[in-house]
Amino acid sequence: NVRLFSHRKPETVRVEGLDTVIHGRSFPQRDVSENIAQDYPAPVSGCFNIGLLHTACTGRDGHALYAPCTIEQLVNHGYDYWALGHVHAREVVQEHPCIIYPGNLQGRNPRETGPKGATLVTVDDGRVVGVEERALDVIRWSVESIDVGACTDIPTVHAVVRERIEQARDAATGRGLALRLRLVGRTPIHNEVIRAGDRLREEIETMAAMISDEIWVETIEVKTS
Repeated sequence: NVRLFSHRKPETVRVEGLDTVIHGRSFPQRDVSENIAQDYPAPVSGCFNIGLLHTACTGRDGHALYAPCTIEQLVNHGYDYWALGHVHAREVVQEHPCIIYPGNLQGRNPRETGPKGATLVTVDDGRVVGVEERALDVIRWSVESIDVGACTDIPTVHAVVRERIEQARDAATGRGLALRLRLVGRTPIHNEVIRAGDRLREEIETMAAMISDEIWVETIEVKTS
């Protein structure tokens, strides 16, 4: 049930049983620097037109200018919906017509935190009438900065860390949780925290395992002063 678009030029695929067409193109190499959206076919009259495009659009933080295009260009192309890829963070670029980065289905590393999933689009009589974010990730990445400035000893560090881990667990709503913990803040026990080193990590890992066996502490960064 997979259709691989041609990499030579954009093409149009009709969705059987629906008045819907999908316009898209694959890529001849890893990096694409030209504006390929300008060659997409004209919208098909009487159909709901979806444009499938892998692009950084006008540019996104942390992403090279991949297959660049403008929002105005996509709007003026006349499609009813643009489904964009390349950027892994969800973003509603434009509402009318809908231009959306749904993001990826699963965060792959600590830079891809928070809910990941797909966008469910409801169409009635050829018009988008509903857009709903659906979280589908199995493992949730979370980076937690924990201020230990008010802590007076290691047991109080344990207490504030436990509280934050429990909050992150609850936010993950039953998913596995991959945690990167950062201990921050200006604290009189800075040197004690540094000396605790591996022992502190082992204690926090044990604490996390007692909270849930679905929690993995990826790393602990000590950024106190």
